[in-house]
Amino acid sequence: MTFDELPISEPVKQAVSEMGFTTPSPIQAQAIPLILKGKDVIGLAQTGTGKTAAFGIPIIDLVDSTQKYTQAIVLCPTRELALQVMGECKKLAKHKKDIHFLAVYGGESIDKQIRALKRGVHVIIGTPGRVIDHLDRRTLKLDQVNMVVLDEADEMLNMGFREDIELILEKVPEKRQTILFSATMSKTIMELTKKYQTHPELVKVTKTELTVSTIEQYYFEVPNQSKIEAMCRLIDVYQLKLMLVFCNTKRRVDEVVEQLSFRGYSVEGLHGDMRQMQRNSVMAKFRGGTVNILVATDVAARGIDVDNVEAVFNLDIPQDNEYYVHRIGRTGRAGKSGKAFTFVSGRNDYEGLKQLQNYTKVKITKGTLPSSKDAFKLKIEKFKENVKHLLDSNVSLSDLFLEAAGDLQQSGYSADMVIAHLLQIHLGKPTEDSVLNNKEKSKGSREREYRDRDHENGSSSMVKLFINIGKKHRIGAGDILGAIAGEAGIPGSKIGRIELQEDFSYVDISSDCVDD
Repeated sequence: MTFDELPISEPVKQAVSEMGFTTPSPIQAQAIPLILKGKDVIGLAQTGTGKTAAFGIPIIDLVDSTQKYTQAIVLCPTRELALQVMGECKKLAKHKKDIHFLAVYGGESIDKQIRALKRGVHVIIGTPGRVIDHLDRRTLKLDQVNMVVLDEADEMLNMGFREDIELILEKVPEKRQTILFSATMSKTIMELTKKYQTHPELVKVTKTELTVSTIEQYYFEVPNQSKIEAMCRLIDVYQLKLMLVFCNTKRRVDEVVEQLSFRGYSVEGLHGDMRQMQRNSVMAKFRGGTVNILVATDVAARGIDVDNVEAVFNLDIPQDNEYYVHRIGRTGRAGKSGKAFTFVSGRNDYEGLKQLQNYTKVKITKGTLPSSKDAFKLKIEKFKENVKHLLDSNVSLSDLFLEAAGDLQQSGYSADMVIAHLLQIHLGKPTEDSVLNNKEKSKGSREREYRDRDHENGSSSMVKLFINIGKKHRIGAGDILGAIAGEAGIPGSKIGRIELQEDFSYVDISSDCVDD
């Protein structure tokens, strides 16, 4: 079946085509015709199965844009999901003019939402708490709503929104269409469907369809304390540009962000303790590509919809099997390939991995971590490619550089030795593989090591130097360490803490190595 065969309007077909889709997903093919016929529907589907379009397309085709009142409302568990749903619906409605959508959620000025509601909104997409705020203020009327969608109903119930959902449903006309999407069919979900739906049709995506074939899934046996190092090697070897990292706790998110930042990666965290303004800022950076790695908890990541996520890292085994499907569904979208890497250590992790495979009906392949030598070889290859590109493009060189190169040759140094030393200055020295077998040092322990090392060398003080390169130049602490040690001839034992900022860095160097 193609979208052309579905009973949807030509403007929506055109929008779908421009979004790059030709064939509806199983949930779309089954749900769209039923919803357009006015049926109540229960959709059992996970994130990444195309469920937003499954209810978004019928909403767009059924809304009467000549009327200014609210005709449909979509309830979502989180603000991120509400924004994602609105964004998707706006894309689908690109060629159907004058349909107005509004996302209402906490953490944003309610006055701004009130002004939008006064102008007239056809479709409300919101979190239960903020929708009730508007109902209490009488800034939102649902007396003419003819369709209600409960998106990720199971998650809303898990978050304690049952009373809010029921209160909202009581404000909507009894003669309406009710669509419910859930990952599971729990007892509470069944109670809701019996109370608020009329002869609902069940649309189900089977477990064999829970994870898509375009996602390569691997697991790696790694000691807990070495997971960051393992992840960095995989990032380097696969040359990943945009990725998501999942942790089970807020504290773990903060720790991982700190460690990756210390290594020079462009990284931000996302969890429930952050203010809405912070969350919006982080997501804007991630969508814009200025942040390459987003570390998040499962709840905070609900609704993240960013194109071109190349890989998902499960630093912790998810606490719920469904979370695994939600996590890896962030990559491998729209027919593109993606990778999912899961780290296991200890009996509980292995048991969790076994449960994941039983649940998804997919074998997760055991992977072999690349050695530090392999990762470093890749850095060298990338450097060589850049140099070759410059040579092939005939970029003009300063006479000073050519003169310096000639001086080195006349001094008896071979071209091979000069190039090798330049490589070491730029890339530093390769690290040992022992880090995956030993306890990885935290940022604090590294700093203590620097101080201890300075004391052993009889250094009474350190001098902080400013360097005009930072994270945005895609360099790490190891790159700076290697450059200083190689170019200035300063022993690594004399180099202390390296602080990477966005545009610049600070390096602590023993005072006896610095000229006054």
